[in-house]
Amino acid sequence: MHRKRSFVTLFVALMVAALVAATPLPGGADHAKDHGEAGEGNDDFYYEHHAQHGPSDGHLPGSSENVELVGKLGLTQFEGDISDVSALPTADGRWFAYLGDWGAQCNTGGVHVVDITDPENPQRSGFLNSGGFGYVTEGVQALHVETTAFGGDLLVISNEWCRGSGNPKNMPGGITLWDVTEPTEPKRLVQAFGDFDVHGNRANESHSAIAWNAGDRAFLAAIDNEELADVDLFEITDPRNPVLLAETRLPGVSVNGYGQLKTSHDFDVLQFPDGSWHLMVSDWDAGWIDVDVTDPENPVIAGDFDYAECDQVVATACPPEGNAHQGEWNGDGTLFLGTDEDFSPFRTPITVLDGDMAGEKVDAGEFGWTKQVASFPDEKINGPTVFGGYGCVGDRAGIPAATDVFPAVGADEERIIVFQRGPVNDPNSPGAACFFSDKVASGEMKGYDVVLIANHHDGAQGGETPGSFICGGQGSAVAGTAAGLCVGHEFMHEAFGRTPDYTIPYPSGDPGDLEPDIGDLGPTLEASAEFDGWGYVRLIDSTTMTEIDQLTIPESADPEFAAGFGDLTVHEVEIARGDPNEGGSSPDDGVLAYFSWYSGGFRVASFDGTGIQEVGHYIDPDGNNFWGVALAKDQNGDRIVLASDRDFGLFIFRYTGSIPSP
Repeated sequence: MHRKRSFVTLFVALMVAALVAATPLPGGADHAKDHGEAGEGNDDFYYEHHAQHGPSDGHLPGSSENVELVGKLGLTQFEGDISDVSALPTADGRWFAYLGDWGAQCNTGGVHVVDITDPENPQRSGFLNSGGFGYVTEGVQALHVETTAFGGDLLVISNEWCRGSGNPKNMPGGITLWDVTEPTEPKRLVQAFGDFDVHGNRANESHSAIAWNAGDRAFLAAIDNEELADVDLFEITDPRNPVLLAETRLPGVSVNGYGQLKTSHDFDVLQFPDGSWHLMVSDWDAGWIDVDVTDPENPVIAGDFDYAECDQVVATACPPEGNAHQGEWNGDGTLFLGTDEDFSPFRTPITVLDGDMAGEKVDAGEFGWTKQVASFPDEKINGPTVFGGYGCVGDRAGIPAATDVFPAVGADEERIIVFQRGPVNDPNSPGAACFFSDKVASGEMKGYDVVLIANHHDGAQGGETPGSFICGGQGSAVAGTAAGLCVGHEFMHEAFGRTPDYTIPYPSGDPGDLEPDIGDLGPTLEASAEFDGWGYVRLIDSTTMTEIDQLTIPESADPEFAAGFGDLTVHEVEIARGDPNEGGSSPDDGVLAYFSWYSGGFRVASFDGTGIQEVGHYIDPDGNNFWGVALAKDQNGDRIVLASDRDFGLFIFRYTGSIPSP
């Protein structure tokens, strides 16, 4: 079984950007739908994920505490153009940074190479083009490798693409490995290698990847965007010839974040003091999962983090939003800092007012690019429902008009149509899936006030997460006259009197006793938005996988900052832990952590086994949109920290405050 996914978001518009030109250096089973040709709709998690990161619609005032801006370098003139960052020293002591490029202009994605040997004057060194319609997101990692088959510096890149093509080479997936032993003369070792299960002639897309050198052998973990078994493990001892060792979906763990979306998103890897190797998987609403990869062919779940019953910062949010996005261990693996990437400062649970489900409250979310529920006169939606099928462009002729179904409604009521996400893996509807925004526009054209989109079988992971819901990004125009909500697949069945079914692929023949029919009437619903804050940081005792403390910024839990100040969620963290790839030992090892916090700026915190607290920050007077963070050292061997700004390029910082004793 395979899957495609989308992402929950509020108050975030679709990224519209063009990439500054750059000169490149040389260099079989049933499945969910492909991205499709340009102009086709798509509701894939990672395809839409880029739309969640900007443009910012405002920013916090500029300020700084215990942080010095050392240098910066503009790499783009457009919003939302730069992704992750990594850095690595050369054998002769130079330092180079590697910054991913989304390729918002589609065929110009890749990696910027920047010489930061003099951090006050960083210099462009080159650009590694992804090729075709490829772009680069979370998976940018530079590391030194010594194996039986290779000795030198590797740059690991995970690949996604922005449009379909008849030529599979234009749609790179999997991983690409570069030899950057001499960064000014990079050599591509392998291009777009990965798991070929779905397509055969090209690898499944990969949102993130991480590699590690284990003695004479080296390995790599990659996100698989397209399969339920979404963690792929490779051997890269010979990086010219990677070998797929294992795939796993990390089964049997608790999924208790709001939305119940289980999807691996990012990694950290560490060798523990006992010699074992561990991969921490950020698994969204399943939290963080510790996987023993000492034998990568046989990964074993060693620990599983569960969210608390209610959020510790916004106590009325029960359960917490979740969205485990990324994180890092300290040096000995006893503590872990995890970042929850939550762009949804509101949730919109639904209450069923009549029928067989009367009185039930169902988890649901709200799209950020539709008319907001809070903007209705009574600050809520309330009204009768009808089922409308998939609601794609080609389906519009068969969708009943709102006034035909509900000729009259109460003064405080809205007409609500329910569509299903997809179609994906449905032989009764073999056409391509369409944008969520296509469905919303269909509802608007037919006169509905609210469009409610239920998840499909793949999104419910074949029934493993029946209540999981997806509020994806905008991919096409909407009129802005209807509110847009999303809900789990189970609700779609039960609301229209059907027994829930999650068979993949869907049963042929659409017998009607499983799926609702277009025009079926459902219950009256009511929903209002509830503030649940922005995403923040969790300090975890990784020996017991229990939560110790949280780190927030003041605006995280303040409804006054829910809109108009950019994205105020945390994104990534870097912890100094003596890694030779980050310059080796340093006074900040195991006691300081550095964060990219989107419009919340660059943040520094001290931590130990008792708690975590902020000790420094930087927000540019013109605002920031920080995505990635990486560690390096200057000419004197002192710590510097790199941050990638989505709308600008590279910032280089130095923490100037006191450093706690280990």
